[in-house]
Amino acid sequence: MTLALKFIGHILLFVFLTLLTQIGGVVYLLSLLLAKRLGLKARRKKVLAFSALYLLANLLIVPLIAPLFGREKMKEFKVVRAHSVFYKLANRNYVRPELNKAITAIAEDFEKRNEGIQLVYLDANFPFIDGFPLLPHLSHNDGKKVDVSLVYEKEGKISNKKPSFSGYGVFEGPTDREYDQIAVCKKAGKWQYDFPKYLTFGRINRKIEFSAKGTRDLARRITRQKEVGKLFIEPHLKTRLGLKSQKVRYHGCQAVRHDDHIHFQLR
Repeated sequence: MTLALKFIGHILLFVFLTLLTQIGGVVYLLSLLLAKRLGLKARRKKVLAFSALYLLANLLIVPLIAPLFGREKMKEFKVVRAHSVFYKLANRNYVRPELNKAITAIAEDFEKRNEGIQLVYLDANFPFIDGFPLLPHLSHNDGKKVDVSLVYEKEGKISNKKPSFSGYGVFEGPTDREYDQIAVCKKAGKWQYDFPKYLTFGRINRKIEFSAKGTRDLARRITRQKEVGKLFIEPHLKTRLGLKSQKVRYHGCQAVRHDDHIHFQLR
């Protein structure tokens, strides 16, 4: 019975790590083999073996192999950064080269109009295999998509700070005078629509506020890039920000609400 439970535990951990990072499950199996070969029995040593192998793969091996699948790491520099190191450690920061170029151009254009303000990205794509799901997203599976944070301000001044640890889940909901797509979807039984409220992993920077000006400017920089085919944002924000581009679309009730981030993708 104990062996059976251990086997089930290994399977569950393999699945969890694979869904979370794409490579974690394979690295976990390799770490078990390494631990057995080296005679490592203490759990602490096994964890260290996994951590070392995972970091080796994440930092050196995956970036070398990803281009074979048409993807590369998102470039980070003065005006582009990940909201959390998690997105980099979990291999969720890979895109096609043409999207990388578009992101760089958008960020540089945005920073020229808003000195010192960065484009902050969240989930992008895994490094390998078209169609491999990047949960909880429905479509981040081909290197062509990326989520970026909304823009916030403090005391009227645009800031790089964000309201949650994950970058998701703190919504800029509709006012009483705005169309409430969220209520429509939830009434239709789409319980998952505002599920990201459980994925904040904690609130931070509580004194910042949504910047309509900053977010409008960022959205317009995005839609003006010829490589960009679609931008998803909640309907009430599209109206509030006065976004007229045909690239600005509604993502549908089958997804989750997009008033905590902007999603955009290649043509």
